[in-house]
Amino acid sequence: MEMIQDGTGTPPSADTNIMSKTKLIKLAVLAAIVLFATALRPAHALEEYLLTPGDVIKVSVFKNPDLMLDARVSEAGTIGFPLLGSVPVAGLTLPAAERKIAQLLKDGGFVINPQVNILLTTAVGNQVAVLGQVNKPGRYPIEGAGGNLTGMLAQAGGIATTGADVVIVTGLRNGKPFRREIDVVNMSLSGTTADDIELRGGDTLFVNRSPMFYIYGQVQRPGGYRLEKGMTVMQALADGGGVTGKGTSRGIVLHRRDGTGKVKESGASLDEDVRDQDVIYVKESVF
Repeated sequence: MEMIQDGTGTPPSADTNIMSKTKLIKLAVLAAIVLFATALRPAHALEEYLLTPGDVIKVSVFKNPDLMLDARVSEAGTIGFPLLGSVPVAGLTLPAAERKIAQLLKDGGFVINPQVNILLTTAVGNQVAVLGQVNKPGRYPIEGAGGNLTGMLAQAGGIATTGADVVIVTGLRNGKPFRREIDVVNMSLSGTTADDIELRGGDTLFVNRSPMFYIYGQVQRPGGYRLEKGMTVMQALADGGGVTGKGTSRGIVLHRRDGTGKVKESGASLDEDVRDQDVIYVKESVF
């Protein structure tokens, strides 16, 4: 039998052939593992996906074409399903939602052995809605914001000048309603990174309008101004440009709503604290 030789003219040994075959087998196995893992990744990620308001799903029940429908998960986290009515699905994985609908159909006596399949056609679960007093309100993907609160605010252009210091975060955690108020200014000044919370798909950030006070009468710039924490009447006068030559700081009148919503008028000293929606009137000097 003729022996095959390598490039050097020396016939390869049996050990060399075995090592080459072993290396090829390892490479083949590695490639198969990579391809297998790649093929499984989308399905695994899809199974772990939690349904959230705004998602659109296609629901079908085997051998029951009348129960097939396209449904959008409402803001309340439910879908309307034939025979069952409103079914809560927000916060559930696709397999969990399938099992829930199947159980409801079975318990109601509508289908003996229901086989439910749910296909996710439109997913907004990786997005967060940023609303209120921000420079660019809208929906933004979590990935682009780094997954946390400050990154998402940066995506929305930051808080507008009319916005409050507190951001209200709402959403779902473990299928239960979640709400938290975070003072982002205090967080930044104190360096409390624990308040820079991790966001989840379907969360909503809302920035309310900042507290305001109003000043009129004998001031240089009457109008409405942002109320800062701990602001006094003297500081409010400074925001309004100060008292005019005709005005007097001794005749300041404060209009403030009480607990019943009625506006009450009283005199105000310069070191008195200003509250949200206070109206300050500077009288004209009699001299």
